[in-house]
Amino acid sequence: MLEINDIHKAYGQHEVLRGVSLALRPGTIHGLVGANGAGKTTLINCLYGLESGFTGTVCDTAAPRPVRETTGLLPYEPYFYPRITGREYVAFCLQARRQPVPDLRAWNAVLELPLDQFATEYSAGMKKKLALLALLVQGFDYLILDEPFNGLDLEANLLLKEILKRLRDQGTGILLTSHILGTLTEVADEATVLVGGLVQRHYTAAEFGTLEADLLAALHGEKLAQLRALL
Repeated sequence: MLEINDIHKAYGQHEVLRGVSLALRPGTIHGLVGANGAGKTTLINCLYGLESGFTGTVCDTAAPRPVRETTGLLPYEPYFYPRITGREYVAFCLQARRQPVPDLRAWNAVLELPLDQFATEYSAGMKKKLALLALLVQGFDYLILDEPFNGLDLEANLLLKEILKRLRDQGTGILLTSHILGTLTEVADEATVLVGGLVQRHYTAAEFGTLEADLLAALHGEKLAQLRALL
């Protein structure tokens, strides 16, 4: 299990995370929900070691290993070097971890990517799928996915949901963010809501029915009062 305990992170006088704690268990999909600026991406970066100067702890309780050894990260906007093909990108990711490059044909029969085309020429959705492919072939115990559905069309959205469910059923722990609440609640087993750098509430799947209304009240309470006067 990945345990995130009492994470605080500030930029100057602005405290972005104020004591965030949550747990990612194997074989579960955990949604991380919040408005822009709530601290979701900062928390992910702290968890993965891309941020420094934070307090609190992040650990894999199953073994005293760095989180990066067991966890793959899909960033919000994956970066690709110019004039590198999709196939070369996957090879680069695996070689950086000293892993052999497998035959990609089986996975690419599912994802349908032009692997011999420059990755910078891909659409936004294709770039997300290419970055995901580089994670899927490595067999991570945990995946952290920052807005994985962003830029995907309906067909790719449905396919990604099925991939995530099958990974979960095989024991992978998945932490994902999404602004698309309907999609998130369709795949997640639990969710944590961040508001202003604080954990507002943790929800189980059985409580998802109130998630949207609770978020609306937390984020737009004053506007709702004004709306009631107008409509």
